[in-house]
Amino acid sequence: HARARAAAAAAVQAAWQSLLATGARTDRTRRALEHLVVRAEVALAAPADADSERLRGWARELRGTGRVPRVAGADDELLGFDAERAAPHRPLWRRLGPLAPLAARTALGCALAGYASLALGVGRPYWAVVTAASLYQANVTLTWSRGIQRVVGNLLGVLVFAAVVPLAHLHPAVLVLSCLAFNFGAEALISRNYWLGSVCVTPMALLITEFARTQDSGQLITERVLDTMVGALVGFVAAVVVTNRRAGDRIEHALSAVERAREEAARLLAEPHPAPRRLEAARRTLSAALAELRVTADAASGEWWQRALPQERVVLAEQSGHRTLAATVRRQGPHSWDGTRTTEDVRP
Repeated sequence: HARARAAAAAAVQAAWQSLLATGARTDRTRRALEHLVVRAEVALAAPADADSERLRGWARELRGTGRVPRVAGADDELLGFDAERAAPHRPLWRRLGPLAPLAARTALGCALAGYASLALGVGRPYWAVVTAASLYQANVTLTWSRGIQRVVGNLLGVLVFAAVVPLAHLHPAVLVLSCLAFNFGAEALISRNYWLGSVCVTPMALLITEFARTQDSGQLITERVLDTMVGALVGFVAAVVVTNRRAGDRIEHALSAVERAREEAARLLAEPHPAPRRLEAARRTLSAALAELRVTADAASGEWWQRALPQERVVLAEQSGHRTLAATVRRQGPHSWDGTRTTEDVRP
């Protein structure tokens, strides 16, 4: 349950960031999406008060090919959105800071994988570079998991290529149709199951080399297997060597941010008549801080050679934060989200 709630909070936060970054302020489609994200955010904060059937209906409509569902209600429901747009952005160096270890791992791993492949005399060292680059995730544990998926998918894909290539040599049309079939499989599977998608990507990549001229299938298979193993091994070693020692510090900063946001929301809740815009802005800030805390904790928990993480503090901060979120939603009242609130109701 906690894991599902954290994933939902991260999805809502990602949706807000996407809406903040794109679209015109008066675009009707984007405004409809904003209303839907508001409803999802409120349901996440107070699930016991949510209309689950209505939410599922909106989700089904949104996944379809028709118009974006229109949610009844005035634009004043989005009280904290304008405040968030007007807030100054963090400096670029602070936003990119958490990505520094990942960037260093990628640069070192790709360079070493390419040199190792050249040293072995493989004719296509860029395959090793691509394999190494595909491994890197938020932490070492996830990188290891992605490496296993990549190796298994590539090796199975090589076997598929060995079975298909004799047919592809019969006629250029068979080669083209085979590539199209594997491309369709890759697009359909890669986002759902990475190793299954790799099973389609690998034979497609090998068949593409046949467009220029007929290749030695045995040599292609040997080089692909070598580059896969070299790229995966060297890439993972680079991930272990480049440690992320500041992951623990970021958890402390995230915990402090959640506590500050929770205290601000609790202070407003204690007032007899808090300004609706301030209360909504405080709720949005707390929601974003909780999402950031979960992402930071998940990234740090998968790092090797890391000091013990304050798991109990993280859990307690999440529990108290979500209780405060629920209290702010209830304080605003269910009428705030059912489309009956008027401009006078929300004016501070």
